[in-house]
Amino acid sequence: MTAVELTIIGKPDCHLCDVAESVIDAVVSDLPAADSVTIVKRSILDDPELHERYWERIPVILVNGAEHAHWHVDAQELRTAILKG
Repeated sequence: MTAVELTIIGKPDCHLCDVAESVIDAVVSDLPAADSVTIVKRSILDDPELHERYWERIPVILVNGAEHAHWHVDAQELRTAILKG
C-alpha cells in the first residue's frame, strides 16, 4: 500500500467531527499497513481560508488532498479510497 494522507477539517467541540474521527481511527487501525497512513487534523478556527471554504460542511475529509467526504464518513468507502491511494 502506498503512503496516504488523511486530512480531517473540523473544529473543536464538533460532534460530527468526533464521530468522523472515530470512524477514521477504526478504519485505519484495521488496515494491514496502517503505518503508511498519516492523519492530519486542521481546524477551521485556525485558518480563515479553511473557514471560508468549509464552515458549512465540517467535518470534511481529504484523501491525499482530494475531498472524499463531508458531514458523514462511510467506513467501507473510506477503506476503499485509502487502499486505492
